[in-house]
This record gives sequence, structure tokens and C-alpha cells, in this order.
Amino acid sequence: MFTILFAGCQNLGGELIVGERIQTSEIKDFYYTVSTSTNPPDFWRYRYYKDGDKWVFHYEKREGDHWPLSEDDITQFCDVDLTDAQRDEFFSYITNGKVTKREESADSGDGGPWLYIYWDGDKDEYQVYSFESYGKRQEFEAFSESLIQ
Repeated sequence: MFTILFAGCQNLGGELIVGERIQTSEIKDFYYTVSTSTNPPDFWRYRYYKDGDKWVFHYEKREGDHWPLSEDDITQFCDVDLTDAQRDEFFSYITNGKVTKREESADSGDGGPWLYIYWDGDKDEYQVYSFESYGKRQEFEAFSESLIQ
């Protein structure tokens, strides 16, 4: 009997939990985006990302009379260096959330929010995030709004 080893192959499973399989120290980037083609179209994004040893909150809003809205349509934005306490609070909202594999979809018309998390072991596949509960999502949204300057 012999064993064949496949270097780099790993089955991560159907869903992963932040704080269990995915440690907060592995997270590099988190996106929360709303984008609709309504009249007028709507686009805004919260992004939390690691920049060296610090964490940054980025907010942008796009407005216009056409769709899709592009970077040329940005009307509001800010970047905030997070304190350690703010970083920890951000992590408290996403801990226990689920991460699943990206999949191709022919669905259209959904404005989101679209949530993606990038982490050290995502293999460019396990990046679709969902909050533990609607209440956690609401708390996250309120926290993010409080950071907008």
C-alpha cells in the first residue's frame, strides 16, 4: 500500500467560522458593499483592511445619474486609522460569522450588501462572508457609520 500526497491541496469544507477556523490574526481585508441600479443608482462601501501593522477603515459613496457608478462618481470618502479598541470592536462584529466558497452565479438585480473577507488561508475561494445574525449586521453598520468623518 502506498500514499499519494498532493502538495497544496486542502479541502476547507462547506463553511468556516471566523474566530474558529479563521483567526482574526489571519484577516487582511473586509468589504461591505451596497450597489443598486435603481434610479438614481446607489453605491456605498465600508472597507476594513490591514496596512502594515495598523488597521484602516475606508468609506466611499458614489452618486450619479448612470449605472454602473465608477470611481469617477465618488462624492464622499474617508480613511480612518483605527485604534486598537476600534479594531477589536470591528472584530467583535465579524467573529462567529460564516465564510463560504465563491461560486459563479447568473443572478442579477440584488443590490447587496455584498460581503467579502480576505484572509491568509482563503485559497482565493473561501471569501464570501455572512454575519452571525441580523442584529450583528446592524451593530456593524452603526459602528461603521460612527467612523465616517
